[in-house]
Amino acid sequence: MKAPTFAELMNHPTVMRALEQAWGDSLPSDPAHRHEVGGWIYMNVATGEITVERAPSGTQAFLDLNNPPHLIGSIVVGIFHTHPNPTDEGWEPGPSETDRRTDALHGVPDLIRADNGVYVSGPDCREGGLQGGPGYP
Repeated sequence: MKAPTFAELMNHPTVMRALEQAWGDSLPSDPAHRHEVGGWIYMNVATGEITVERAPSGTQAFLDLNNPPHLIGSIVVGIFHTHPNPTDEGWEPGPSETDRRTDALHGVPDLIRADNGVYVSGPDCREGGLQGGPGYP
């Protein structure tokens, strides 16, 4: 068994449902209330099952994904979050410089849903594979 790649996560129904649910919950059409939403993607090391855990909602342009919850028997293999601010208002849809720096530290793929599609930041798959602790590698 190996850690899933960005492409495998993008094709996983559990991950895509979570990403689309997060997009709707981030209220992208509501300028006064839009906010980033996301969470962690886990893989059970015994069964290979992929699950997700949502983080507390963020602000208009910030979400804290630094402290993933510990799930017994599972490790973090990715994260996801939304960029609900519209590109037609001049917002950058893809990964911000902060996203890139944080994703490099976390060592897992980051799927980012924006109004014009899904972007990725960070490595192609969990650094170090399935080795290490249950959180970030």
